[in-house]
Amino acid sequence: MPTTNDTPISRRSWLGFLSSASLAAGAMAITSPAMAAPAAGNKNSTGHDAGARVYNIRDFGATGDGQTHDTAAIQAAIDACHRDQGGTVLVPAGVFLTGTIELKSNITLHISAQGKILGSATGSQYHAADAIPTSGEWTMGDGNTGLFFAANAENITIEGKGAIDGQGAQFRSAVRGAAPPAGIGGNRRPHHLLFYQCRNITVRDIFLADGAYHSVRVCVCSYVKLDGLRIHSRVNSNNDGFHFISNQYVHVSNCDVQCQDDACALFGSNKFVTITNCSFSTRWSVFRFGGGHSENITVSNCIIYDTYGCPIKMRCDERSHFENISFSNIVMKGVTGPISIGLGPQHPRPGQPSPRPGIVRNISFNGIRATVVKPVPLPGVTFGGNYNPGEVFSCIILNGMEEGFIENISFTDVQVTFPGGGTAEQAAVRDVPKIASEYYAIGVPPAYGLFARNVRGLTLHQVRFQVETPDQRPAVVLDHITDAALNGFSADGVMAAESTLRFIDCSDVLLSATRLLKPAAVFLQVEGGASKNIQIDGGDILKAGQPLAFAAGAAKEAVTRRG
Repeated sequence: MPTTNDTPISRRSWLGFLSSASLAAGAMAITSPAMAAPAAGNKNSTGHDAGARVYNIRDFGATGDGQTHDTAAIQAAIDACHRDQGGTVLVPAGVFLTGTIELKSNITLHISAQGKILGSATGSQYHAADAIPTSGEWTMGDGNTGLFFAANAENITIEGKGAIDGQGAQFRSAVRGAAPPAGIGGNRRPHHLLFYQCRNITVRDIFLADGAYHSVRVCVCSYVKLDGLRIHSRVNSNNDGFHFISNQYVHVSNCDVQCQDDACALFGSNKFVTITNCSFSTRWSVFRFGGGHSENITVSNCIIYDTYGCPIKMRCDERSHFENISFSNIVMKGVTGPISIGLGPQHPRPGQPSPRPGIVRNISFNGIRATVVKPVPLPGVTFGGNYNPGEVFSCIILNGMEEGFIENISFTDVQVTFPGGGTAEQAAVRDVPKIASEYYAIGVPPAYGLFARNVRGLTLHQVRFQVETPDQRPAVVLDHITDAALNGFSADGVMAAESTLRFIDCSDVLLSATRLLKPAAVFLQVEGGASKNIQIDGGDILKAGQPLAFAAGAAKEAVTRRG
């Protein structure tokens, strides 16, 4: 049986060879009747085991030596399994070098514990999936090439304790503008796994290593289960972990992801999504939302560590709608950010009217423990590493623009420790840039804990902000906030700071059982003539030199104290 070496062979030529070989030999070599691989030309196979047979890729000519391209053999096994009403395609022990493989309906690809799929480092071994369009808003310009891909298929499973290694470093240029070693780059790079318009997809237990692009990219699919995956991919730019675009009924659990870009991006219109019991580490962000109409999503019981680029990041433009999203029981250790929601145009054009804002409402954060740090290079990453000032001095940001108001945002049982170090000059900023792009695009935020602008319906219940070193920025800046309640809120004060809390043109705000943890010159400074109906009900603010201060036209009658 001939080997392909580095020359790709068409699937039709390979199947033709198999048919000739089968006729000459009479039958494929098999280890037992239960493991029989039907002849490649057998259609509509019948029998008691139809749809349940095992197709060992070695029986189709795969060598597993890590040097010979086994693409055609693996594809032949998948095609035969698909024609025979499905079954299991077995990747046994060995290293199987391959280019692009198409998965098909009713296939389980089982990668054994000592089996490895090794993505070719030769770019010509990959091809785009013609069935996956490259135009349209949902594509995000991220290409249509996969190491494994499936389009318009159903009932696909990838499983096993083995590995898929993408050799992604071979697709990164050492010098900007130069061709990478693999010969292809940009959006021609292959994703580990790429699914488009598929139904009933399961990926479990496998190890995805060193991707050339995204590890798991799922587009316009439904009923997707990802469980027990381990992803380690930090060898190229845009090394996303999970990338979901416009899916429904997606469930991610028990996964460990270390990547270089978005660890779990949700773009377009994703609905009915649960993510639980996972750990994440990345340079940029973990849960990133952008575009589309996403709703009914929960994230729970997750650990986020060594993440520089905002763990939870939402960008809502005029075409977007984010609603009914919950984050609960999240531990963040060594992060920047840590939460940012932006509503409005990402790149406003001066002199032109702002478009109608999108919608962000009913977002909850419960049981959050976070330690925010100043960023450092991620371990094992040999490229990049520059950080923006807004990442070095970061905080929680809720940022509505112009006529757009973020609605009904709640923080319950949230404790965050920030690095501190903010200066009086940073604290003095009142004209924060009105841009809802990356969270650091507004520059250094004027608060060390929470900066909120244009929010209607804000709740902080049992929230505690502390700093490791003194910070002259306020713990909280509320700018044009209506209908807010701070109950059981605690924060470190700094004597050199102008105030611990700053409210600008805020109305209908209730502070109850608030505590000042360290001395401050002023507890609350109220600014702006539109400030009104601010009530302070009890609490412990005795560590403040004075409880209230007023500036920029704010009237003393804007605040009422009780107890």
